[in-house]
Amino acid sequence: MDEGLVLARLVFGLLMAAHGAQKLFGWFGGHGLAGTAGFLEMLGFRPGRVFATTAALTELASGLLVALGLLGPVGPALMLSVMIVAAVSVHLKNGLFSMSNGIELPLLYGAAAAALALTGPGRYSLDALLGLESLWTPAVVWTALALGIVGGVANLAIRRPAHTVAAA
Repeated sequence: MDEGLVLARLVFGLLMAAHGAQKLFGWFGGHGLAGTAGFLEMLGFRPGRVFATTAALTELASGLLVALGLLGPVGPALMLSVMIVAAVSVHLKNGLFSMSNGIELPLLYGAAAAALALTGPGRYSLDALLGLESLWTPAVVWTALALGIVGGVANLAIRRPAHTVAAA
């Protein structure tokens, strides 16, 4: 089981960190902060640069925490939060599958994040190495996940999408 957990943590964590690096640094074909800020402004997240920086840092940090198995449910909760925002603000209108830019990808990341938080990082993690595993009681894990959900919903609540005006 521990080998499976480290594989899942590395794949989901490093890919999420790469998403953050795309937004933050423009790496891996990303648009960097300027391009991400403009996109987020179009989605109603203003000021775009603040939201772009926050999203990029959250994706980068959550991915690294998950990949390393550090700080238990914190990384998964952060990942869940940004995936809720992405799913609702970008992908939901396009249906389920990623071929049509649907919610499939953020749904998979969010589900994996929740599953990893609920399962724990396993023996091959920094939490195990540092003896932190006992801190992550079920109550702490559920609270972290709930805060991640609240954070995602709060981000969506403060969004101010542009209203389209029908041509006369």
